[in-house]
Amino acid sequence: MRSHTHYLWFNTKQRQEIIDITEDITAEVEKSGVQEGVVLVSAMHISASVFVNDHESGLWHDILEWLEGTIAPWDPKRYRHNETGEDNAAAHLRSLTVGHEVIVPITKGKLDFGPWQRVFYGEWDGQRKKRVIIKVLGE
Repeated sequence: MRSHTHYLWFNTKQRQEIIDITEDITAEVEKSGVQEGVVLVSAMHISASVFVNDHESGLWHDILEWLEGTIAPWDPKRYRHNETGEDNAAAHLRSLTVGHEVIVPITKGKLDFGPWQRVFYGEWDGQRKKRVIIKVLGE
């Protein structure tokens, strides 16, 4: 079995951003030479996410609104975690809700997606250096 590891680094301009990383993952699958297998993509921080969805700006807006309005409003006084001097408890809860990793099948050397699926990095507490691991496994 072959394996290939690559790290993507981010330092977002905003505290919250959604970034399409599909092309980066595609490039690493190609470099790996794996024809049949899987790729694991995982945020290596507890205040970020990796997820699969549609590349559509209205949906991204809806996701951010849903996280702010329903899941974890950015209100530092609301959370006990923030009593430690932090202000990012909402980012931790958003990461738990959206998830921190995905596994995508590789078939005939290509990501094996449905018609609208893409992989995204969700930054919920940015403006500092963070990373994602891409781990390709297969034959």
